[in-house]
Amino acid sequence: MQRDADVVVVGAGVVGLACGAALARAGRSVVVIERHARVATEITSRNSEVVHAGLYYPPGSLKAELCVAGREALYARCQARAIPHRRTGKLVVATTREEIATLEGLYERGVANGAPALALIDAQEVTRREPAIVAQAALDSPHSGIVDTAAFCLDLLAEAEAFGAVLVLRSEVSGLERASHGWRLAVRDADGRESRLACGAVVNAAGLAADAVAERAGIDLDASGYRQRYCKGDYFALAPGAGIRLSHLIYPVPAGAGLGIHATLDLAGRVRFGPDAEYRDAVDFAVDPGKAGNFARAARRYLPALESAWLTPDYAGVRPKLAGPGEAFRDFVVAEESAAGCPGLVDCIGIESPGLTASLAIADRVAGLLRSL
Repeated sequence: MQRDADVVVVGAGVVGLACGAALARAGRSVVVIERHARVATEITSRNSEVVHAGLYYPPGSLKAELCVAGREALYARCQARAIPHRRTGKLVVATTREEIATLEGLYERGVANGAPALALIDAQEVTRREPAIVAQAALDSPHSGIVDTAAFCLDLLAEAEAFGAVLVLRSEVSGLERASHGWRLAVRDADGRESRLACGAVVNAAGLAADAVAERAGIDLDASGYRQRYCKGDYFALAPGAGIRLSHLIYPVPAGAGLGIHATLDLAGRVRFGPDAEYRDAVDFAVDPGKAGNFARAARRYLPALESAWLTPDYAGVRPKLAGPGEAFRDFVVAEESAAGCPGLVDCIGIESPGLTASLAIADRVAGLLRSL
């Protein structure tokens, strides 16, 4: 079979771009296909831009391993390539005495995962660092931070293209079939025209559509446990004149499907609150202004001066979760699918938080899985 590329990467979010750069850097000919008109416009552009330390995930899980490795690689890349970022540090706050035990467990988990320089601090130290915050205790994670996601993604794209990768926008992979020496893809452009693309391997980094792409390739979603659920999260912005100043990321003790309504910063110092977690049947990026009161009540547990009138709708994101409502932890899927009868297909499925932090480590893992193919 005459190949058009060694590898086709489906999806040009942060994970797809990182995979494209890693594979092109390794000498593979790469085509990255993106259904939108620009790169990184879906999940990647709709997160909090937080660089996670690795506190929340079971030791030994892919989320823990790839978050820790990805964080170090991300900071090193930002430093070397002048990508805007900041190690703001994060305080995970216990607002009741009962939550302190949970906080201590989070500390132990973070240490086991390799999150660096963690420390438990008392109420007095919390007030000294963040006068607006009221808490019984906090977990200090000094290596958490923020990154300019758009700049990071453009840097990945520039590297991929410098090594010969080709980006194809406004095009969707509508079909995948095994061929004698790889894969044949049907690709439909925005005008409905369909073309064929032959390659040796496929990396499915399609984000919200990753399960649909896997199914088109022949993966049984229910047998494999790959069916994704849409879990929507809204964000509200703090009015500039509100008079609240924060220097750290502030998170409550986690509960439920997300990490709770937390306060994050962008590189300009703007404060946002969110996200909440609401399972939906379809992708929806609208923010309900009526939620401002609920957000303010949640954040007032640790930020008592906050008023709901100071919050305005900002944006929403949708997590591609493998765990449904009330279900147990589900790990990232980063798997080469020979065992499922699809050799040369690497699925990246359920890549929610900490996907941004882990993206470079995910890409290294994908490149390793395809090294012998």
